[in-house]
Amino acid sequence: MPTSTVEDYLKCIYLEQEAVPGKDVSTGQIAAALQVAPGTATSMVKTLAETGLVEYAPYSGVQLTPAGRKLATHVLRRHRLVELFLVRIMGMNWSEVHGEAEVLEHVISERLLDRMDEMLGHPAADPHGDPIPTAGGEIANPDYANLLECELGRELVLARVTDQRQDFLRLLERHGLMPGNRLTVSARDELSETVNVCPVGGDPLQLGYHAASRVLVEN
Repeated sequence: MPTSTVEDYLKCIYLEQEAVPGKDVSTGQIAAALQVAPGTATSMVKTLAETGLVEYAPYSGVQLTPAGRKLATHVLRRHRLVELFLVRIMGMNWSEVHGEAEVLEHVISERLLDRMDEMLGHPAADPHGDPIPTAGGEIANPDYANLLECELGRELVLARVTDQRQDFLRLLERHGLMPGNRLTVSARDELSETVNVCPVGGDPLQLGYHAASRVLVEN
């Protein structure tokens, strides 16, 4: 069985690959995401390469092998099902479940995970709109636009929030910006790098470009 550290690295690499498809993930990116020293990340990546979970080229970067990807999606499945269970069944707020799931994803049994999946009706997405991999490791990644790319003045549905910091999620919730809710982007200002968002039934707010890029929408 892989250790929790191995699982953390594989999940991190998967998420970094997802953010920029087709590009190798640098050890610097991994170190920053996991908040470890660059040398620690490099050492761990070499170990993962030796076990066949990643392909690593010094000064180039890392890619998951099929075996590494399978393990990474399984960790994501556990994490995202736990998040949804904590929100839907345990009544926790969507802004506070990420940290809990970071712990539980390493210890939950397959039997319990399958039972949770059944209780939740075999869901396709977690509370933040992130897709939940199937038991076979398949994962849907719809091509959503973010608030920097979507059409101005058109009513859209918030599909996914990829920034899961508590303060950011609480800000969105206060303004009625949660997956499934509708919104309109009324304006973008390139000079100030801001986006004006008008939630249907909520209070308008202004987001910076970085924050706006983490909110994904669909028609």
